[in-house]
Amino acid sequence: MSARPGLSACIITLNEADRIDDCLDSLAFCDEIVVVDSGSTDGTRERAVAKGARVIERAFDGYRSQKDFAVKAAAHDWVLCLDADERVTPRLSESIERARATGFADCAGYRFARLSDYFGAPLRHGNAYPDRVMRLFDRRRGGWRGGREIHEHASVDGRVATLDGDLQHLSYRSMSDQLARLERYARMMAEHMHANGRRASIANIVVNPFWRFFRGYVLRLGFLDGWRGLVYAYVKTNYVRQKFIKLWLLGRGGRI
Repeated sequence: MSARPGLSACIITLNEADRIDDCLDSLAFCDEIVVVDSGSTDGTRERAVAKGARVIERAFDGYRSQKDFAVKAAAHDWVLCLDADERVTPRLSESIERARATGFADCAGYRFARLSDYFGAPLRHGNAYPDRVMRLFDRRRGGWRGGREIHEHASVDGRVATLDGDLQHLSYRSMSDQLARLERYARMMAEHMHANGRRASIANIVVNPFWRFFRGYVLRLGFLDGWRGLVYAYVKTNYVRQKFIKLWLLGRGGRI
């Protein structure tokens, strides 16, 4: 059996005082918690310090860059990356600890399902679940790569295994919060795609949103989540439509 590696938890924050405590509590099994804060004014930093986290202040220059900075600031090579609105469930923490007891075997990273709470109940179907994410990895073999700052994801060179248990995601504080966030993400994605030479057509504006809805709500059984599944599918469909409309306008010199 290999030696039990140290494990650092890495979180980026901005005004998360109402959610940071539960997030940090779920990471009590880690050897270190690093919080990179980008100017909170609601007491987030103070609450994180009170929970034993090491807090670093850094101006925000993109989601990927901020997370990459947090990973590089960690004391240990094995890192577990969370957002402030996520919590490690007991079953997932047990799975992580079992893997750690083996020295993380021959893996470079681990993925697990993310279960989103949507207005009071979890979404267990559609595009929302299992939504597997790779958040536990050896930073010597990967990390938050690439130039895209929105919808960022980590990758590694080596084997990636799947762990049992869910990462709980308390996705949105309200419908207004969701709509505002998705509008911002649509703008950022359109700008990124445009900068990389991508252009949109009328077909993208019409077909891509339809396919997103049909795939999630029908093929992936999103309708089994009741009215929440319908609202989630519709709002996400509108995000895809916004993204391609903005990209279409950028390609014609328009302002978004």
